[in-house]
Amino acid sequence: MSKLYWLTTGLILIFSVYFMSGVFHVLRRHISAMASQYTAGTFSMAFVTVPNEEVAAKLSRGLVENKLAACVNVIPGIKSVYEWQGKIEEDGELMLMIKTRTAKVSDVAKFVRENHPYEVAEVISTPIENGNPPYLEWIGKTVPE
Repeated sequence: MSKLYWLTTGLILIFSVYFMSGVFHVLRRHISAMASQYTAGTFSMAFVTVPNEEVAAKLSRGLVENKLAACVNVIPGIKSVYEWQGKIEEDGELMLMIKTRTAKVSDVAKFVRENHPYEVAEVISTPIENGNPPYLEWIGKTVPE
């Protein structure tokens, strides 16, 4: 092989390493910036139990259509054991996992109370401390302040 071949190959290798390290640096900085933009607790997950698919669909669609939630997961197969009016009850239910802004949790609870068949609807929430930055950004774009 000629000296020109080795020289060209070496230059291409050096350029590639230099260029790729720059690309990785920019990507790393961009990803870090995205992650650091999220303030823990800006968004929350709210949990609501429902008696059946019909109620789950009604509440889920209503929350999303009214921009109170970005997403509602309907989780089947929940078994609830609780005391109600002095008796121990055991019921099959579904769980709604609602992703929203923390500032909207009171509005979510109000919507659920107004549209839920239970006398005392379960609406509890917990703040989201961190997560996938693009997903968190999507919640923010979907649920207005």
